[in-house]
Amino acid sequence: MRNLKSLSIVLLLLFSVYEGNAQTSKIDVSKSSIHWIGKKITGEHAGSIKFKDGYLVFKDKKLAGGSFTADMTTLSNDDQTGSSKQKLEGHLKSEDFFSTAAYTTSTLVFKSIASKGNNTYLVTGDLTIKGITNSIQFDLVVAGKNKATATLNINRTKYDIKYGSGSYFDDLGDKTIYDDFELNIVLVY
Repeated sequence: MRNLKSLSIVLLLLFSVYEGNAQTSKIDVSKSSIHWIGKKITGEHAGSIKFKDGYLVFKDKKLAGGSFTADMTTLSNDDQTGSSKQKLEGHLKSEDFFSTAAYTTSTLVFKSIASKGNNTYLVTGDLTIKGITNSIQFDLVVAGKNKATATLNINRTKYDIKYGSGSYFDDLGDKTIYDDFELNIVLVY
């Protein structure tokens, strides 16, 4: 898998050189962030996930590509402390949710990009969570020379994460967890 990723990056770089005027900008994983929000009938929880690696490709100063890998083992809860925090993090990392022992990373690979003007791009990409890949669309905004932001809304059931879903289980009442969760992403490169 690592060799395949390395080969993909090399091919992308070679293609970029061939096409001319393309620049691949590696993200700074220490400054970039993924913040998640999951909601249920009785409230919500929020937390973060760290990037493992990633890059954006620009051609003639316009977004032309990108790929990212999130380290799912870093999934954390930021709105609780102590045993409540540990319990939620353990549950999110379990097979009920993200199965981080078996699926240590999630990836997003840009497939097509359309300019919407004002440094905003409509990105269509392949998002892989728990080994399951689905197409997703979102807006990515390039802010300044080295920063981009995006908000992704993801239906977790498309990735076989059905725990507490009212779409799959009856009589959950106030224990229902909404199918969609939100990722707020800041990329610094």
